[in-house]
Amino acid sequence: MTRLVDRLSAITAGLSAWMFFAIGIMVTYEVIMRKVFNAPTIWVEEITRFFQIWATYIAAAYLLHHREMIVVEIGDKYLGSRSRRVLEFVSLLVIGIFSAVALWHGTGILLESIELKRATSTMLGVPMWMTESAIPVGFALLFLQCLAEMVRLLRGELLPAESHHGPGSADL
Repeated sequence: MTRLVDRLSAITAGLSAWMFFAIGIMVTYEVIMRKVFNAPTIWVEEITRFFQIWATYIAAAYLLHHREMIVVEIGDKYLGSRSRRVLEFVSLLVIGIFSAVALWHGTGILLESIELKRATSTMLGVPMWMTESAIPVGFALLFLQCLAEMVRLLRGELLPAESHHGPGSADL
Protein backbone atom coordinates (compact mmCIF):
# COMPACT_ATOMS: atom_id res chain seq x y z
CA MET A 1 0.00 0.00 0.00
CA THR A 2 2.75 2.47 0.91
CA ARG A 3 4.50 2.00 -2.45
CA LEU A 4 1.24 2.57 -4.34
CA VAL A 5 0.59 5.78 -2.39
CA ASP A 6 4.18 6.92 -2.97
CA ARG A 7 3.83 6.25 -6.69
CA LEU A 8 0.55 8.16 -6.85
CA SER A 9 2.17 11.08 -5.01
CA ALA A 10 5.12 11.04 -7.42
CA ILE A 11 2.80 11.03 -10.44
CA THR A 12 0.73 13.94 -9.15
CA ALA A 13 3.90 15.84 -8.21
CA GLY A 14 5.17 15.37 -11.77
CA LEU A 15 1.85 16.64 -13.10
CA SER A 16 2.12 19.58 -10.70
CA ALA A 17 5.60 20.44 -11.99
CA TRP A 18 4.34 20.43 -15.57
CA MET A 19 1.42 22.63 -14.58
CA PHE A 20 3.80 25.20 -13.05
CA PHE A 21 5.88 25.03 -16.23
CA ALA A 22 2.73 25.63 -18.30
CA ILE A 23 1.88 28.60 -16.08
CA GLY A 24 5.23 30.15 -16.98
CA ILE A 25 4.57 29.65 -20.68
CA MET A 26 1.04 31.07 -20.43
CA VAL A 27 2.16 34.15 -18.49
CA THR A 28 4.99 34.74 -20.98
CA TYR A 29 2.47 34.46 -23.82
CA GLU A 30 0.18 36.96 -22.07
CA VAL A 31 3.01 39.46 -21.55
CA ILE A 32 4.01 39.24 -25.21
CA MET A 33 0.41 39.58 -26.41
CA ARG A 34 -0.28 42.50 -24.09
CA LYS A 35 2.98 44.47 -24.37
CA VAL A 36 4.12 43.68 -27.92
CA PHE A 37 0.85 43.25 -29.82
CA ASN A 38 -1.46 45.24 -27.51
CA ALA A 39 -3.90 42.32 -27.65
CA PRO A 40 -4.44 40.92 -24.14
CA THR A 41 -6.14 37.56 -23.78
CA ILE A 42 -9.29 36.80 -21.79
CA TRP A 43 -8.23 33.32 -20.71
CA VAL A 44 -4.65 33.38 -19.36
CA GLU A 45 -5.34 34.85 -15.93
CA GLU A 46 -8.13 32.41 -15.09
CA ILE A 47 -6.45 29.32 -16.52
CA THR A 48 -3.16 30.06 -14.75
CA ARG A 49 -5.04 30.53 -11.48
CA PHE A 50 -6.80 27.21 -12.09
CA PHE A 51 -3.46 25.49 -12.78
CA GLN A 52 -1.81 27.07 -9.75
CA ILE A 53 -4.56 25.91 -7.38
CA TRP A 54 -4.50 22.37 -8.73
CA ALA A 55 -0.70 22.17 -8.86
CA THR A 56 -0.37 23.32 -5.26
CA TYR A 57 -2.90 20.87 -3.82
CA ILE A 58 -1.79 17.80 -5.74
CA ALA A 59 1.88 18.32 -4.84
CA ALA A 60 1.31 18.36 -1.05
CA ALA A 61 1.41 14.57 -0.61
CA TYR A 62 4.76 14.33 -2.38
CA LEU A 63 6.14 17.12 -0.22
CA LEU A 64 4.99 15.31 2.92
CA HIS A 65 6.67 12.08 1.81
CA HIS A 66 9.97 13.85 1.24
CA ARG A 67 9.56 16.03 4.37
CA GLU A 68 9.76 19.20 2.32
CA MET A 69 6.83 20.92 4.02
CA ILE A 70 7.46 23.72 6.47
CA VAL A 71 8.94 22.23 9.63
CA VAL A 72 9.38 23.84 13.00
CA GLU A 73 12.43 22.37 14.70
CA ILE A 74 12.42 23.24 18.36
CA GLY A 75 15.31 21.28 19.75
CA ASP A 76 14.44 18.04 17.99
CA LYS A 77 18.10 17.55 17.11
CA TYR A 78 18.67 17.10 20.85
CA LEU A 79 16.00 14.39 21.07
CA GLY A 80 16.72 10.71 20.74
CA SER A 81 15.47 8.64 17.85
CA ARG A 82 12.47 7.31 19.79
CA SER A 83 11.39 10.79 20.92
CA ARG A 84 11.71 12.12 17.35
CA ARG A 85 9.56 9.24 16.11
CA VAL A 86 6.87 10.00 18.71
CA LEU A 87 6.97 13.67 17.72
CA GLU A 88 6.80 12.67 14.05
CA PHE A 89 3.78 10.44 14.73
CA VAL A 90 1.95 13.25 16.55
CA SER A 91 2.74 15.61 13.64
CA LEU A 92 1.42 13.08 11.13
CA LEU A 93 -1.67 12.58 13.25
CA VAL A 94 -2.39 16.32 13.23
CA ILE A 95 -1.83 16.49 9.46
CA GLY A 96 -4.06 13.44 8.97
CA ILE A 97 -6.90 14.87 11.06
CA PHE A 98 -6.65 18.25 9.32
CA SER A 99 -6.63 16.51 5.91
CA ALA A 100 -9.71 14.44 6.79
CA VAL A 101 -11.60 17.55 7.94
CA ALA A 102 -10.57 19.52 4.83
CA LEU A 103 -11.55 16.56 2.63
CA TRP A 104 -14.95 16.34 4.30
CA HIS A 105 -15.75 20.05 4.11
CA GLY A 106 -14.18 20.46 0.67
CA THR A 107 -16.37 17.67 -0.66
CA GLY A 108 -19.43 19.39 0.79
CA ILE A 109 -18.53 22.68 -0.89
CA LEU A 110 -17.83 20.87 -4.16
CA LEU A 111 -21.20 19.08 -4.13
CA GLU A 112 -22.99 22.34 -3.33
CA SER A 113 -21.27 24.07 -6.26
CA ILE A 114 -22.30 21.28 -8.61
CA GLU A 115 -25.89 21.41 -7.33
CA LEU A 116 -26.12 25.20 -7.61
CA LYS A 117 -24.19 25.30 -10.89
CA ARG A 118 -21.87 28.02 -9.60
CA ALA A 119 -19.46 29.55 -12.10
CA THR A 120 -16.75 32.18 -12.02
CA SER A 121 -17.79 35.75 -12.69
CA THR A 122 -15.30 36.13 -15.53
CA MET A 123 -15.81 36.13 -19.28
CA LEU A 124 -15.00 32.43 -19.38
CA GLY A 125 -17.62 31.54 -16.75
CA VAL A 126 -15.79 28.37 -15.72
CA PRO A 127 -17.81 26.09 -13.41
CA MET A 128 -16.54 26.53 -9.83
CA TRP A 129 -16.46 22.78 -9.24
CA MET A 130 -13.49 22.52 -11.58
CA THR A 131 -11.38 24.59 -9.21
CA GLU A 132 -13.00 23.51 -5.95
CA SER A 133 -12.46 19.82 -6.69
CA ALA A 134 -8.73 20.39 -6.17
CA ILE A 135 -9.35 20.63 -2.43
CA PRO A 136 -10.88 17.18 -1.82
CA VAL A 137 -8.52 15.56 -4.34
CA GLY A 138 -5.42 17.20 -2.86
CA PHE A 139 -6.39 16.50 0.73
CA ALA A 140 -7.34 12.91 -0.09
CA LEU A 141 -3.85 12.43 -1.54
CA LEU A 142 -2.31 14.11 1.51
CA PHE A 143 -4.38 11.93 3.86
CA LEU A 144 -3.32 8.74 2.06
CA GLN A 145 0.34 9.80 2.14
CA CYS A 146 -0.02 10.61 5.84
CA LEU A 147 -1.35 7.10 6.49
CA ALA A 148 1.53 5.61 4.49
CA GLU A 149 4.05 7.60 6.52
CA MET A 150 2.41 6.46 9.77
CA VAL A 151 2.68 2.83 8.62
CA ARG A 152 6.37 3.37 7.85
CA LEU A 153 6.87 4.93 11.25
CA LEU A 154 5.18 2.03 13.03
CA ARG A 155 7.25 -0.48 11.01
CA GLY A 156 10.40 1.28 12.17
CA GLU A 157 11.53 2.20 8.66
CA LEU A 158 14.07 4.98 8.23
CA LEU A 159 12.23 8.21 7.58
CA PRO A 160 13.52 10.84 5.13
CA ALA A 161 13.76 13.36 7.98
CA GLU A 162 16.11 11.08 9.92
CA SER A 163 18.70 11.27 7.19
CA HIS A 164 19.04 14.99 8.01
CA HIS A 165 19.91 14.21 11.62
CA GLY A 166 22.77 11.85 11.00
CA PRO A 167 26.25 12.30 12.45
CA GLY A 168 28.00 15.34 11.07
CA SER A 169 24.89 16.80 9.50
CA ALA A 170 24.42 20.51 9.84
CA ASP A 171 21.15 22.37 9.82
CA LEU A 172 21.16 25.54 7.77
